[in-house]
Amino acid sequence: MNDPSLSQTAIDFDSSLDPLDMIEEETTPAPDPELMLQLLLSDNKQEQIEALQAFCEITDARAIPILIEQLSNHCPLIRVSAAYGLGRNTSPNAVEPLIRTLQNDFNGYVRKGVVWSLGNSGDRRAFQPLLKALKNDISAVRLWAVSSIANIAKLNYEDTITAIPLVIISLRQDSIAAVRSNAAWTIGKLCRELPYNVVYATAIDALIEALVEDEDLGVKEDAKMALLKLGDPRGLQMIEELEFEGFI
Repeated sequence: MNDPSLSQTAIDFDSSLDPLDMIEEETTPAPDPELMLQLLLSDNKQEQIEALQAFCEITDARAIPILIEQLSNHCPLIRVSAAYGLGRNTSPNAVEPLIRTLQNDFNGYVRKGVVWSLGNSGDRRAFQPLLKALKNDISAVRLWAVSSIANIAKLNYEDTITAIPLVIISLRQDSIAAVRSNAAWTIGKLCRELPYNVVYATAIDALIEALVEDEDLGVKEDAKMALLKLGDPRGLQMIEELEFEGFI
């Protein structure tokens, strides 16, 4: 992959054009799969994009091979729409193409869609690529990579205890508050799968540290919610003390 720091400037479409944001309210009728399948093969770019965005909302296995093929399209908006579509229309066959896209696509918005889709895949092959994205990619990708790691790592104990120390680093050190918030949520989710051990205790320490020391109120709140859901006695005691003293 090219230097991730360059990816922010390589995007040639409006940053607000997130296919998931374009899905209309649920009160509107869902797109017709038969028509959208036809439009996927259209020579008209706008019709193609309309169909790709439709498959961010609807599912049809017949669309999957076309969505995979469009991951290599020259147009970033088509690639990002295909990536999101594969998060809705999951398939084992899409995992390796998504991983290759994550590793090679210059466009940060495409990689952002890919990590979301890999998290939805429930496929362990995505675990190491997601860890690498959390460590090395731009903030928008890290934001979703850390949440996607929770969906994959919870399926395997070894992955869980591998992921938690790296997610703790993100909670403590990431410069972006939203990434730290998602890291707190992920730690809380992964700890539900753990017995009480050193990794669990270290994770609780990190959540308490974020609750006490993080300057961002959103991070504090997510750390608090993670501790409350875990019901850990140390965490609950710290929350009670901080509430009594008026700090939270």
